[in-house]
Amino acid sequence: MREPMGIHSNAVAAPPQLLLERLKDYGQEDAFALWDELSPEERHLLLKAIQSLDLSRIDRIIRCSLRSQGLPVAAIEPVPESWVSSVDERTMEHRERWWKMGLKAISEGKLAVLLLSGGQGTRLGSSDPKGCFNIGLPSGKSLFQLQAERILCVQRLAAQAMNEGSVTIHWYIMTSPFTDDATGKFFESHKYFGLEADQVTFFQQDTIPCISKDGRYVMETPFKVAKSPDGNGGVYTALKSSRLLDDMATRGIKYVDCYGVDNALVRVADPTFLGYFIDKGVAAAAKVVHKAYPQEKVGVFVRRGKGGPLTVVEYTELDQSLASAVNQQTGRPRFCWSNVCLHMFTSDFLNQVANGLEKDSIATIWRREKFHLFMVIQWV
Repeated sequence: MREPMGIHSNAVAAPPQLLLERLKDYGQEDAFALWDELSPEERHLLLKAIQSLDLSRIDRIIRCSLRSQGLPVAAIEPVPESWVSSVDERTMEHRERWWKMGLKAISEGKLAVLLLSGGQGTRLGSSDPKGCFNIGLPSGKSLFQLQAERILCVQRLAAQAMNEGSVTIHWYIMTSPFTDDATGKFFESHKYFGLEADQVTFFQQDTIPCISKDGRYVMETPFKVAKSPDGNGGVYTALKSSRLLDDMATRGIKYVDCYGVDNALVRVADPTFLGYFIDKGVAAAAKVVHKAYPQEKVGVFVRRGKGGPLTVVEYTELDQSLASAVNQQTGRPRFCWSNVCLHMFTSDFLNQVANGLEKDSIATIWRREKFHLFMVIQWV
């Protein structure tokens, strides 16, 4: 009889050939480099870890990331000035119209707020979720509390403007395996900062292996692959796998205000931005600000390729000559529109991207013509 597979079985005396061949296909066979030094239990854990990885998806992400580094001058173009709209340059009539349009949509339950909060406050000297961090205000309020109170404020404004008894804005909060438990407990201990518990939904983003500069998996131990949350771009897959896109449809949500947790000045559920977004009839939009100086460490919006779609290039990926280039007409850096992670999406757009990721990478999807509707706004 065949011996059952187990951690002490001879079946793990050597890495399974098929799995090893698959790793070689993606240049990741070094994950088994110290196999001979591992105990049977450690070999079992390593096999389990490798088998749980979506190798082809991770390879697409790695290749896309490596291709974007050191982009040549010909590969990107500045965002045309005509694509940028400054609220300060608009008349009061325009702003009041957008404000009322936004409040109306909010009062009808068409807006949800999506918070990207999967990271820990490591650079702040804390292992807690960033949103729990006390940023030093006299009030002692955390980032989570500031944002919750702004949602409450907009709810009241929408109810008053539209003569509604009450208005609810649903708050979707993306955590990670590293922050989920602590985030939930923090909200519970603070009684959801005045919000109703059932208007807040927590969901987890996925994790992916950490990689070296040459694209190889980083090993935390000889039998454990180092992992981290899969970044803000993981929100599409996380929304789909958590069935929250279906939840949005059930709630009648048409628009999603998406932002990063570490922004103490964020205007959560900004009615003016929402009204502008609805008025333009686009699928996605972003608030941006000017770079403070050419070498500021912030990602910027660019057009990828001649007449191509908008995308974000991180400061680590932008060639220094490009970062320093100046627009002679405006006196500003040619690539000056900073991505501060303040976005507005239609729910249809989120569905299209999430469903497209089953076959393609985000970069491939954004190159398609139907995803070129992306407005950039200078906002204060």
